[in-house]
Formats: sequence, structure tokens, C-alpha cells
Amino acid sequence: MNALSTRRARAAIVALAAGSLALTGCSSGGGTGKDTSQTDKDAAAQAKAVPIGKAADSAGPATEVKGARKGGTLRVYQRDSFNHLDPAQMYVSDLGDLSKLIFRGLTTYKQDDKGNKTVVGDLATDAGQMSDGGKTWKYTLKDNIKFEDGKPITSKDIRHTIERMYAKFITDGPTYLQTWLSGEGTAYRKALPDGPYKGDHLPKSVLDTPDGKTIIFHFKKPQSQVPYALAIAGYSAVPDSAKDTKDAYDVGPVCSGPYKFASFKEGKSAKLVRNTHWDPKTDPARHQYVDAFDITFNHQFSDSTKRLMADQGEAKNAISFTNSVEPTQTKQVLDNPSASKRLVQGYQPYVWQMNMNMDRIKDKKIRDAITYAMPSAQIVRINGGSYGGEIAGGLLAPTVAGYEKGYDPYGKLKHPNGDPAKAKKLLKEAGKTGMKLIYAFSNTEIRQKEAAVIEDALNKAGFDVQKKEVDSASWYQQMGKVKNGFDIYMTGWGQDWADASTVIPPSYDPRQIQDGAANYSHIRDKHITSEIERIQKITDVPQQTKEWQKLHHYIVEKVNPAAPVFYTKVLQLHGSNVGGIRYNSDTNYLDLNTLYLKK
Repeated sequence: MNALSTRRARAAIVALAAGSLALTGCSSGGGTGKDTSQTDKDAAAQAKAVPIGKAADSAGPATEVKGARKGGTLRVYQRDSFNHLDPAQMYVSDLGDLSKLIFRGLTTYKQDDKGNKTVVGDLATDAGQMSDGGKTWKYTLKDNIKFEDGKPITSKDIRHTIERMYAKFITDGPTYLQTWLSGEGTAYRKALPDGPYKGDHLPKSVLDTPDGKTIIFHFKKPQSQVPYALAIAGYSAVPDSAKDTKDAYDVGPVCSGPYKFASFKEGKSAKLVRNTHWDPKTDPARHQYVDAFDITFNHQFSDSTKRLMADQGEAKNAISFTNSVEPTQTKQVLDNPSASKRLVQGYQPYVWQMNMNMDRIKDKKIRDAITYAMPSAQIVRINGGSYGGEIAGGLLAPTVAGYEKGYDPYGKLKHPNGDPAKAKKLLKEAGKTGMKLIYAFSNTEIRQKEAAVIEDALNKAGFDVQKKEVDSASWYQQMGKVKNGFDIYMTGWGQDWADASTVIPPSYDPRQIQDGAANYSHIRDKHITSEIERIQKITDVPQQTKEWQKLHHYIVEKVNPAAPVFYTKVLQLHGSNVGGIRYNSDTNYLDLNTLYLKK
């Protein structure tokens, strides 16, 4: 599924913490110069597996937030417009955040006031009943669950939800369930190329709905991670009715969560209001405290930070879903006695990396030269220093199980501003001194600042950098095209849950090369494919974790598809009249489901 608008987790976007990362205030560091940012210890908490809850944990209503009251409109300052409203296309963090307010799936995450999480049944009565050694998973729907139009949600709708994700027009969502049911890589699409829209369905031996409340998944291989996968925004319920308008559903979804759309003006504004057909007694994780969310787009981080720090007028009732404190204003915010009490921060699961298009940059020496040249420390400073991230040595974040602290094959920690001499030497050895590099970057303040220092560093290494600015709202759509026309471009990737299986296969499996997929560098390495197949068959989790790390070494050292830049953190500011503030280690931003207005 960040405003690094990062894929997984591209929402999802999903970092799973057993311990709390919540900080409702950072005033202890304000004005003292003391660094109170998140550390690798906080990241380690997210690397722990989230337990699966019992049926009792799946019952609603959600535990009341202390001091919460109902009423009022919450103001939201957001940089990027929502480029998808179809849940099946939601796979970046701002959309993952939004999905928690408007959609529901079979499972979800439940977080307590100490930050401890469990995966529980959402529309389902529990997180799933496993049998046949993990090849079969059964779900039973709760009573009184409805879409916003009052139509009951049935097993037929859930079947439709899964089957429509096979359709060709769905390009940007998760693929876990589809590949587990019908084949790895892009092969699953052959099982139902038109989705359910021409009357075809997956056979009962794959997906069975014997009655209106029962859904049974039959997987080809044992699967232990099904409850986690089903909690992703992409598998949220879509009605099996004429209201599923295929491509057009992306601008007119039918909601099932506590809120629904009253309006949406792409690139300008959106308004969410109460969904009167949402029943809190069925929901273990969500609340419906405020009457509405009034959202406006095109607020750069500098704008939202200034408004929220001033805390005047409507800004007292305001938040941002994914805007962080503008990095150059971090110290000013921390030194402000009022603002420093209105902060929430967390260690995110994303690795910000410079992808190198291997269809265009085939020589590893050139990719190594780019990697050595990257000025990581300068980029971290632009993103807020220690409050924005830490220099990365590899492509697996500290929030992934088995993370190896100190892993740094390209010496990024020893040479934080890059090693231009080594980069220049490699480029000369490749016979490519003066090589043109088409470098794409998004049109936001931070990315523009990054682009300037990256261009300078790569030019000093001997490249001829040609910069191309791209609209931030459609960034991942454009970078996700196989023929995107660019040589290098930065993305962030976060695990869907705390396991390398949610990073390496989606990001580096050659079988995942298709428009909308996350293999941004277009790796076509047969060894990676065979290793993924081998490792996925290992049932011993600690051993599997070790094998993922070995494959990680191979990808970074022998292939080098992307230069690691930094592991990301978030620091967010909110208005003084907003209550229920805490960090959500599922969405990796402040928790939208606990918010209320104090008066």
C-alpha cells in the first residue's frame, strides 16, 4: 500500500506491528535539539508477525475512543488527488488510507490503544477457517452487512469482487489471491480473461459459494497468509449488480464502510459523509464520529504544514491523510511549543529507491555507477533528515522479518553522499562516459529538490541527465507502464505484511512484468524466478525468511535493479481540535478511524 504515494502496501501499505509506534506528541524534543525521531527499534516492532484473532475479536462494535464525541466536519489538506476510487485499483498509500473509511473486506486489522494489532474478520465472522493443510479457507459472512444503497452483502458479491480482479481493465491492484488460485505471474488472467462480465466464473473447485453467506477458497498450494492478503484494500467488496460499471466504477464506487462519497471533483475536492447503512455492531475496527470529511487537493507539504502549524480557523479541525511536515519546516515545528504537541510519527515500511529500467540499461556496470553516484544523505536531508528517513543499504526495509542491520554492499553508509570517483570509473569501463539518462521525477516540491541534487551527482559521475517532470497524481500509473520511456525513476515499496514474500515476488519476479505491476525495473532473471518458486514451497517460516534474505543479496549484488536510497519515516501535524490521534501501523499514517472533533 506514501505520499511517497507508495505502492504496496504500493495502501497497503501494510506494515504490521505488534508493538506501538504511536507518539501523540514530540514536545520532549521541541527546542532542545534532542532527536526524538523513530529508530530501528521502532522499525523492529513492525517486523513481528501480527497474530490472527478469534471470532470474538471480530465482533463489533469497535472499542470506544476515550473522550470521543460525535459531530462536525473534519477538514483534510491533501496534496494528490485520488487517481482511483475502484478498490481493485487501490494500491498506493493515500488510497489505502481512504479505503479504511469507505470500504470493507473479509478481514481487517484491529489495533488497540497500545498499538497492538490482530487480524480479524471484517465482513466475515472470523479471520478464516483453514483446512486441508492450508489449501482450503472458508469464510462466513456476518448478518446485517450492507452496501451504501441498503443492499445486503452476500457471498455472490464476494465472488464477484475476486473474479473481477482477473479482468484486463484491472491493472493496479494486488494479485495475491488471483495467483494463488489460478497461476503465478500474469498466468492467472487466462483463467478468467473477461472477469465475470460475460457470465463466466471460476469453477467451484477453485472458488465456491454454496450459499449466500459462505465463501470457500481452494488453493493449488498451501497458503498460510490468506487473512493478511484479504485485509488489503484491493479485495474490498464490490456489488454483483449493474452498479459495477467496470472501468467507470473507478469514479463511482458503492461504499460499505462508515462513510460514502457525497461528491468527488478530480484534482479539486472530495467530500465524505456518513453511510447510514453501515452498522457499527458488525464492525470491530471502525468508528463514525465526525459527520463528514471535507477534502481539498493540491496542498503541497509546505502549505499544509503552515496552515496546521498556525492552527487558525478551519485548520483547528484539520488533518492530512498522507501529507507530512514539510522537511524544511521540521525544526520550526519541533521548536514550536503548540505545534510540537500536535505531532504523530512512525517508522514506515517503504524503501525509497532509484529504479533502473533494465530494458534500457542492460549493462550492470552502468547500473552500479548510478548506484554509487546517488547522493543518499542529501536526499534524506531534503526529506526531513532523521525525522524523514535513514540511508538504505538494501532493498528490504527494517520493518521486514529477517532484516539484516548493516547490510550495505554499495557502501552507502560509508559514503552517504555517494562515491562519484567510483561511479565515473565504472562508467568509463563500460565505455559510456557522457551517456544520456532520461530521469523522470514527480512535480512536487520535494521531488523537484531531489531531482536537482540527483542530476548534479549523476552529471559529476559522467552521465548526461535529461530530466522529465511527471504529474504526481498519476506517477505510479506512468512508471508502472512497461514501455514508460524512462531510464531511471524513483519509487517506494512497502510490504503488505511483515514478510519478504510481499516484497520480493511482486517487485522482482520476472513473471510480474505487465502494465500496472510493481516490477518497475523489468528484471528478467531466470534464477530469481526459480528461487522464488523454491522458497515459496518452504513451510518452515524462519528458514524461509533466511532464504528470502539470500535471494535479496543476489538481487542487490548480482543484478542491481534499483539503487537503495532511504528507509522512510513519517511526521504528521494536526489541528488542536482534533482528538483520537494515534499512529496506525497498518496504513502507516495517523489512524483515520479513531478521529473526532473535541468541540
